[in-house]
Amino acid sequence: MRTARKDEIDLTQVQTSLEVFLESYNKNIPAGFPRASVAILKKFQSIYPMLFKHGNTWSVALYRKKVIDWLSSYRNAD
Repeated sequence: MRTARKDEIDLTQVQTSLEVFLESYNKNIPAGFPRASVAILKKFQSIYPMLFKHGNTWSVALYRKKVIDWLSSYRNAD
């Protein structure tokens, strides 16, 4: 029997569109952390093309922490 938490974890493994990733990222990011936008995620993708071996697909499990780390330093550089 699968639990709701297990189903949620499985969904984070799925390769998805930038828009779905963006919605999930901003919905689940803790208060005080920088929010993402389509433009910011496209910038991240252009800086780290080697992370996108599956084309233009995103994975919460693979990219969430990387985006958090990058976005924090990107915002501080402004």
